[in-house]
Order: sequence, then C-alpha cells, then structure tokens
Amino acid sequence: MLLLSACASNPQSNVAAAENESTAVADEDSFGAELDEDASPSTPKKEDRFESFNRAVFSFNMTADRWLIKPVAKGYDFILPDPVQSGIGNFWGNLKEVSNVVNDGLQWKWKQAANDSGRFLINSTVGVLGFFDVARKMGLEKNEGENFTQTLAAWGVPRGPYLVLPILGSNTVRGTISLPVEWKLSPTSYINNFEARMGAKALEQLHVRTELLGTEELATGDFYVFVREAYMQRLKYLENDGKVEDSFGDDFGDDDYDF
Repeated sequence: MLLLSACASNPQSNVAAAENESTAVADEDSFGAELDEDASPSTPKKEDRFESFNRAVFSFNMTADRWLIKPVAKGYDFILPDPVQSGIGNFWGNLKEVSNVVNDGLQWKWKQAANDSGRFLINSTVGVLGFFDVARKMGLEKNEGENFTQTLAAWGVPRGPYLVLPILGSNTVRGTISLPVEWKLSPTSYINNFEARMGAKALEQLHVRTELLGTEELATGDFYVFVREAYMQRLKYLENDGKVEDSFGDDFGDDDYDF
C-alpha cells in the first residue's frame, strides 16, 4: 500500500514513500512523461524496460496517495502520540520476525536466525506482544530484515526488470513473484475474519506510510527516477547484507537475466 517503498526496510511492500509536493515534481502531469535520457545516465534502458507502464501506474499511485493515503496518514500521525506510534511500530516489527527467521534459515544464516528467534520470543512475551523492544535491551539487536526476494537472490535467481505495482509501489519481477510467499509468512494472513485481516494489513501499511512523512524533503528532480533509483539501491544493499559500494545507481540491476 506504500507508494515509495524505497525508504522502507522491506522493498516489496512494497513498498513506498510520499510525494514532495513543492520540490519533487513541479508539474503534476509530469508523472507520465517519458524519462529524459539525461535524467538517469547510469541506468541502462533494459533495467526499466517497462518504463511506460511503470510511469502510468506510478501516476495512479501518486494520485491515490495525494488524495487518500497521505491525508489519512497525517490524521493518524496527529491523533496518536509518539510513544503510542513507537509501540505500534514495534508490534508490526515483531510480527515481521517470523518472516525473518524463516528466510534466515533458507539462507543458512543460523546465527541471525537464532538472534531473530530470540527477539520474537522475548518481545512476544516480556515485551507484551512486541509493543516493547525488550530484546534489544538484552543485547539482541534488530537486523535489517530478510524476505523471500532476498532468499531468491541468495539462491541465484536474477531480480529482473524494475516493476511498479498498483498501490504496492516499487518492486521487481523477482520480488513480485515472491509476494505470495511473503503473504503466507505474515501472521496477519491467518486471521480468520476477512474484514479483520484486511483491516490489520491496511493499518500496518498506514503506520509505515506515516513513518515516511518526514522523508519527503529528500526527493529531488524527476520523482519517478528518484523513487526507482532509491528503491533499487536499497534492494541491492539488502541483497548484499550491507556490503555495497557507495555509488548511487552505478550497479543498478547488474544481474544477467532473460525475462
């Protein structure tokens, strides 16, 4: 549900960010414009081969964000005090430890799996369902997080071209394929009542969107290009466990693939 998932720890939910209404885009109609060749010289055309489609979906997402998601996020931020928001963020982060542990194991990261398992058990009990990060005070630090698209990357599956999904935001072909697995690994997927399940997922995404309200001033130039480059750089950072050269966009999509 997020529109600039580049700024979120989970690149799929995708994941996404907010619009900078004053500086990121001067003209609302420019979202659908073709990418100027000089806008992102380091990005090969094949890495965004679906650009026309992506820009159309991106424009739709930004419209939905401007008129619906962002106003609700601002209301959420205004009503709930910071300590409550922090607790809610801890709660959702604790649920994500389930996916972290499974993907840690699939990538043979046993030390990290033990750390994440300990965090989930401690925070789910002593931490009151995860609202308090007690595990961190006990020396079990929170990791960047693992998801199934990172597992596929570890298994050698190429990421494929960049892809913008309706509402879900930035992704790749590989990330899109991995979404059903991530949904199955989310504890909220097992809530029996459909309305309650959808409400829980919507609340989770709303909380993350609220956390991104303060990042809007970071956007510059063509907002579509900014989001794409930021997302892909973040994705590569996660795939390589933080071992990445400080060259924004230079190695964007250097995998060999044939989609």
